[in-house]
Amino acid sequence: MFLSVVIPTYNRLPILQKCLQALEQQDLAAPITGYEVVLVDDGSTDATVSWLHEHGADLPHLRLIQQEHGGPAEGRNRGVTQARGDVIVFIDSDLVVTPSFLRCHAQALERRWRQRGHRRCFTYGAVVNTARFEDPTSEPHKLQDLSFAYFATGNVAIDRQVLEQAGLFDTRFRLYGWEDLELGERLRQLGVELVRCPEAVGYHWHPALRLEQIPDLIRVERERAKMGWVFYLKHPTRRVRFIIQYTWLHRLLWELLTLGGLLNEHSLRPLLAWLIRKGHPGLAMELLRLPLNRLGVRALHAEAHSTI
Repeated sequence: MFLSVVIPTYNRLPILQKCLQALEQQDLAAPITGYEVVLVDDGSTDATVSWLHEHGADLPHLRLIQQEHGGPAEGRNRGVTQARGDVIVFIDSDLVVTPSFLRCHAQALERRWRQRGHRRCFTYGAVVNTARFEDPTSEPHKLQDLSFAYFATGNVAIDRQVLEQAGLFDTRFRLYGWEDLELGERLRQLGVELVRCPEAVGYHWHPALRLEQIPDLIRVERERAKMGWVFYLKHPTRRVRFIIQYTWLHRLLWELLTLGGLLNEHSLRPLLAWLIRKGHPGLAMELLRLPLNRLGVRALHAEAHSTI
C-alpha cells in the first residue's frame, strides 16, 4: 500500500512547519510500502513557498504543487490528480500527527478490506483540538473533540478508486466550509462505510481566542452560510438540513440562547475580554459560539430567501 497524504494550505507557515515535520517522523510497518506528502499551496502570500524551497532537503517525502488561490476543494482535487498513491490520506495543514498515524490508517483499512471483500470504506481518525502551539500533541482528549461528521477531511484515508468513483470535491465550494461533507453525502449514497480509527490521532491547532479575531470569525460564518446553501441545493434532504442547521428548530434554538440577539459579539465583549485576561480563552470561545451560531443560521436563511 502506497499512501499519498494530500494537504491544501494557505498562509499557515508556522503550524505547517510542525505538520510537515511530524509527517517525516512516521513509524511505518506493513502493509505500507511507502508514502508521499502532496502539499498544494493555494496561492499563499506569506513565506510558505520560499521556506519550502529552502528546507526541501529536510522533507524528503514532500512534493509541492502550486496553484492560484482557488480554495481547498480545488486544491485537494489537484493534489489527488497529482498523487501517486493507491490510498489517499486527507489532513489539514494545521494538523500535527503522531508517529503511528499512517500505520494506524493503513492497518485499519486493510483489516476492513479483508473483512468485507471490497474497498468501499474509509477510515476516520481522531482529531484533538488544541491551542498549544509549542507542543500540540500534549493536549489531552476532551469531550468536545468528539465528531459525528461522516466524512471530514481533517483526518481520513480512502482508496483512490473509491474516491474517484464518487467524483472528488465540488469546486463550486470556493469559500469556507462543507466541501468535504458534501463529498461525504455522495460517498454515503455509494454505500461507502465509515470505519472509525481513533488510534490515528491528529492535533488540530487553533490559536487561543483574541478579540481581534472576532471580525474574521464573523466572516467565516457568513461564508459557511453561502456554502451551506450550495450544499443544500445539491442534496435537498432532511439530513442535510440538520447538518447545515437550516431548520426552524435551529433558528429558534439560537434565538432563545442569545435572548433574541441581546447576547451578541458587542454586548459580550467585556465578558469575553475578562475571560481571556483570566486565562480562559477556551471558555470565551464557547460563549462566543452562541451569537456566531445565531449569525450563521440567520445568514443561511437570508441566503435561501435571496435565491428562491
